[in-house]
Amino acid sequence: MVFVGNQSQFIECVCAIVVKGNWSNLLKVKKNASSLTSSTIHQLLLQLSLYGYGLSHSFPLFKWFDSIPHYSHSLQCSWTMIHILTEHKHFKTAQHMLEKIANKDFLSSPSVLSSLVRTHENPEVNSQVLSWLVIHYAKSKMVQDAIQVFENMRLHEIKPHLHACTVLLNSLLKDGVTHTVWKIYKRMVLVGVVPNVYIYNCLFHACSKSGDVERAEQLLNEMDIKGVLPDIFTCNTLISLYCRKGMHYEALSIQNRMEREGINLDIVSYNSLIYGFCKEGRMREAMRMFSEIKDATPNHVTYTTLIDGYCKTNELEQALKMWELMEAKGLYPGVVTYNSILRKLCQDGKIRDANKLLNEMTERKIQADNITCNTLINAYCKIGDLKSALKFKNKMLEAGLKPDPFTYKALIHGFSKTNELETAKELMFSMLDAGFTPSYCTYSWIVDGYSNKDNIDAILALPDEFLSRGLCLDVSVYRALIRRSCKIERIECAEKLFNQMEGKGISGESVIYTSLAYAYWKAGNVRSASTMLEEMARRRLMITVKLYRCFSTSDAIESKVLQIFWSHVVDRGLMSRNTLNKI
Repeated sequence: MVFVGNQSQFIECVCAIVVKGNWSNLLKVKKNASSLTSSTIHQLLLQLSLYGYGLSHSFPLFKWFDSIPHYSHSLQCSWTMIHILTEHKHFKTAQHMLEKIANKDFLSSPSVLSSLVRTHENPEVNSQVLSWLVIHYAKSKMVQDAIQVFENMRLHEIKPHLHACTVLLNSLLKDGVTHTVWKIYKRMVLVGVVPNVYIYNCLFHACSKSGDVERAEQLLNEMDIKGVLPDIFTCNTLISLYCRKGMHYEALSIQNRMEREGINLDIVSYNSLIYGFCKEGRMREAMRMFSEIKDATPNHVTYTTLIDGYCKTNELEQALKMWELMEAKGLYPGVVTYNSILRKLCQDGKIRDANKLLNEMTERKIQADNITCNTLINAYCKIGDLKSALKFKNKMLEAGLKPDPFTYKALIHGFSKTNELETAKELMFSMLDAGFTPSYCTYSWIVDGYSNKDNIDAILALPDEFLSRGLCLDVSVYRALIRRSCKIERIECAEKLFNQMEGKGISGESVIYTSLAYAYWKAGNVRSASTMLEEMARRRLMITVKLYRCFSTSDAIESKVLQIFWSHVVDRGLMSRNTLNKI
């Protein structure tokens, strides 16, 4: 039998076949595949659902349609089936189906989601399905898609599940976008989400990442007011934050609170407290805390923190005793522990002992890392043994490690000190080729080296070398070169660099103008200093707090000159009231 009729009759016919269980007749309908449009199947599923037949008919029909050659369910049909499955508590099947369609490029777009959400009015089901979608995108590192779904829920006044909120916030934290965490949290609260301890823990984590003690304390007060009890993670995050900020009293107050509320300190809590004391060089308090450890077992982090603390307070003997204790407990030092001792030996100039320790690492098959190699490279550079320093750089490369900014900085400093300026310069360009930006110090060493040799032409040629090597030449390069030239009173060189910069169409900024103005002022050339300041005023280039502090000096005579200079700057309106208040 071939069916002829309108869409409404076709839907009724198929519904009747499905409800009566005459599945063999569906084969006849199958010949009318042209009638099986996305809209028709969507209506069929809804109709069966409305008749109250639940999943016993709609889901088998959905799967049957999937078996038709060259047919695939539309997004609308799949969405409807997911809603029906969710409504009947078949969560696992619904979630699996949602994940299959989730990565279609258009699903997370606001327009598509809005049209899909409007097709189903059950708020609980919409909340469940969209919360799953948020979780899927967040766990798949598709955070922007997760945010779009969350925003769509907010616009339709659909409250997301707490778990979805937690997963989304955690994903944002992993991506390092802490500012977005607070935006999302505010919007969660606006749609009626009542935060639990897991949400608060995400927020404390955000505070910890940004070092925001004030906000963390506000959150703790908020939890107390709302009756949300902190857990071990909350307390550990706060202790760690306080200890990193050197706020020992506050960290210990959290410890006291934990003891009052029956929350046992774990090794993470103890490690943070010990680290706080070690960081401040308070080894007696650190060891007292170590001796008070109960219901927890000291681990690699505990011993390494204490070893590093003793190294930093110049108590190598105590550090080595702690090392022995660590090994006696069956905990063998890793690369981080070795690095602490290596750093101390190198600082004390005991390079031979450092190499013995490095050989021990090799024997124990402990892979050296960048810190290991950089420590030795820096030590060799300081004693002028640049051959050994380069040898270690090559060892890094052989071990599959890549030189980092510290590696280049140490080598550039070493070669600059020994007046091997061409090598220092080549290393600087290698640093740039590797994608790292040299600091002001790096440029300073090279400028100082050429200046000491009275080779001003080499300094002036540096910007053009950037261009000849295909590197980006911007204001930052000129800023460093001009600032340093002014600092070492090579005003003529600074002037030529300034004119060269302007000739290339690069506009100067506050640091450059202030450096030149102060250099002129210090040299007694008040007219040229005033010209520079007038140009700053014309271009509305202001003196910031950071810039002001860059020029601070401990030299008493220069301080007096600076004081008069800053008064001149203030008179010209080049410092805002806010900056003056901060200063």
